[in-house]
Amino acid sequence: MKHIGFLITGIVVTVLFFILSCGFDYNIYEWMYTSQGFSDSMMNLNVYPVIAAITIIVAWGGAAIYYYAINSVKFDRWYHWLAVMAAVAVLSPVICYLYNDSVFSDSGLAYAGQAMRFEMVTVLFAAVLFIIASYSIRWWSSNCRHTPIPQ
Repeated sequence: MKHIGFLITGIVVTVLFFILSCGFDYNIYEWMYTSQGFSDSMMNLNVYPVIAAITIIVAWGGAAIYYYAINSVKFDRWYHWLAVMAAVAVLSPVICYLYNDSVFSDSGLAYAGQAMRFEMVTVLFAAVLFIIASYSIRWWSSNCRHTPIPQ
């Protein structure tokens, strides 16, 4: 029963993260990084929810791949889990930057420097969401459920 509790908690925290990234009055991304023109453009072009969705998909997808697709006894150490988290923390901002750059170039805007600094926040959110996803779904893995911290 506690495993279902972890799953529900992870889903609730992830949905809350998405809701907080969509807000106009309070946006979790703007709380972490604000640049006058860049943040206004991100809000006006409605980019924050897409960035949050990409980060969520990559983080939960990375955790699902680790625990259910890889799911190997040879790959069940904490440093393997850390390598997957590092891959998620690198892949997510790269995808988000490409999307962000595409939206801005279609709108005739150029915020390359601010976008790079903004993606450092995405690295942090991707790592935290990967940890949340890991603790939410690891319980049903046959070989990797004890990673990163044994039960």
